[in-house]
Amino acid sequence: MEKGSVVLNFPNPSRIYDASRRSVCFWGNDKAREIVFLVDDAMLTKPNPSSVSDESSLLATFDRNRDQILEIARTPYKGGPRNRYTIS
Repeated sequence: MEKGSVVLNFPNPSRIYDASRRSVCFWGNDKAREIVFLVDDAMLTKPNPSSVSDESSLLATFDRNRDQILEIARTPYKGGPRNRYTIS
């Protein structure tokens, strides 16, 4: 790995539903920095728009697609001062 490259890890399996933001939130780490990621409801229901979009259904959808979502989260993250990213 070259000097200064960004390594984003997701050691914390926790996720929560934030009703005020209509998103599932989860956290990644770049060394000692914690980065917040938000996946909005629309993104989670996109494959099946007629699905129920209550908290438990959205969290279950997130859990089923977690590996894919984490890969998507790595794409926009380049390091730097930003500490929150929205996936929509």
